Amino acid sequence: MKKLFLSSVMLIGALSLQAQLRNDDVYELTHIDRSNIRNEISIPGFDGYQTLKCDFHIHTIFSDGDVWPNVRVQEAWREGLDAIAITDHIEYRPRKEILKGDLNESFKIAKKEADNRGFIVIQGTEITRSKPLGHLNALFINDANPMDVKDPLKAIDVALEQGAFILWNHPGWPDDKSTLYPVHEELLKANKIHGVEVLNYMEYYPVAFDWCNKYGIAPFANTDIHGLISGDYGVKEGRMRPMTLVFATSKSEEGIKEALFARRTAALFDGKLFGQEEYLMKLIQASLQIRVINGRTVEITNISDIPYEMTNSGNLYYFPARKTVRFTVPKEGDMVFENCFVGLNQKLTIPDHYWSMAF
Repeated sequence: MKKLFLSSVMLIGALSLQAQLRNDDVYELTHIDRSNIRNEISIPGFDGYQTLKCDFHIHTIFSDGDVWPNVRVQEAWREGLDAIAITDHIEYRPRKEILKGDLNESFKIAKKEADNRGFIVIQGTEITRSKPLGHLNALFINDANPMDVKDPLKAIDVALEQGAFILWNHPGWPDDKSTLYPVHEELLKANKIHGVEVLNYMEYYPVAFDWCNKYGIAPFANTDIHGLISGDYGVKEGRMRPMTLVFATSKSEEGIKEALFARRTAALFDGKLFGQEEYLMKLIQASLQIRVINGRTVEITNISDIPYEMTNSGNLYYFPARKTVRFTVPKEGDMVFENCFVGLNQKLTIPDHYWSMAF
């Protein structure tokens, strides 16, 4: 057995050396290459759902982005995401005289790279109009070209005919007013808007929290990235770009689509979470593992990459990502998760009686 182990080690070493030493003149430093190293983001699932990390608003050089479509896939794969959507503008394509591809070209290029990496890329497009309508992403389409029409409401209908999920983008942009206009109310009543960005790029819209609850639409946090991800959000490990968490039955495009239409999403941005109380509670229960030491003294291990902040009677408790904290459970008072929102000015709260039953 020992000889077999040593032989295996020697074989691996020989293969590694062979990969690096091409000939007597060239020595290749393959260990410098980081393009095939992926950062894993730990966020547990629950109730049979996987928690998928996604970004559903991304631009490439085929509209007003600065990056080739395959690079978008490489960035997302390395950062630990599970899926992205390519959502180049229909109406705003400043390079269309240079890039001759049609409205589907950027997706096709990204899809080829994604297939090589076993990654999920969703075909989408952005219907781009000024307020009051604003910008809307159509996700899970199969052809963006028929949506290039003068009437944006017709474009939405064409997308819906293809089975699209319609996402209302950055409702507070560009005038710093998050306004629900009559056109949005009409679309919501007709079930033609299915989700809204509560965060876009580096700004969020607290009033949109209540729109999700009132109209039963799914919350999203997306980068709307145009430049390099590393340029906007840095390369420091442990710092996560904004993302939409999708609670899906499977890691597949079909699983993501089903979850989005079922409104099983949460928005994660800048250490904050927004979503339905049911899903945030279950996510926290899956993330914070409790071991009783004695009496009301416990160890709480946060197995996720999301830190949690909690207050009780004016006292602040912090549960860092992937750390264990010794914790004395308070005898009374509600526990308020300060970085978990379930509505406008509403934070996730664990009632006092929950702790009374547990201890």
